[in-house]
Amino acid sequence: MKSNASTVEKYLKELPDDRKEAISIVRKTILNNLPEGYDEVINWGHITYEVPLDTCPDTYNGKPLMYAALASQKNYMSVYLMGYYMDPDVQNKFEKAYAASGKRFDAGKSCIRFKKVDDLPLNILGETIASMDVETFIKRSKK
Repeated sequence: MKSNASTVEKYLKELPDDRKEAISIVRKTILNNLPEGYDEVINWGHITYEVPLDTCPDTYNGKPLMYAALASQKNYMSVYLMGYYMDPDVQNKFEKAYAASGKRFDAGKSCIRFKKVDDLPLNILGETIASMDVETFIKRSKK
């Protein structure tokens, strides 16, 4: 569900307690592994981790490049991983590690869906978030 919150704190405040806890844990994992240069903001109604326009102003839609996002949807929560989606090697490594974790992989093109935080292998998520610095992400997004 798209939020109208203008800050991460307001976004979290809108959530029911169980979702607030799960989103906060996943958010902490992302922040602890996020390479320098990405900003955490609210964009597109979700918590997003993006390349600021002052770093990369030449984007296809004039908006910041979204590297990852975190959202509470109607029936589940999602982590969006654009870096994962755009690099077949990163995607393959992530999916193999996810399968080896024994956790159920429920994914769309660039999102991993989960109903509770225990559904996610947080260490693998953290490694994937840490795997692409801003410069590499910008170069790959321009292809």
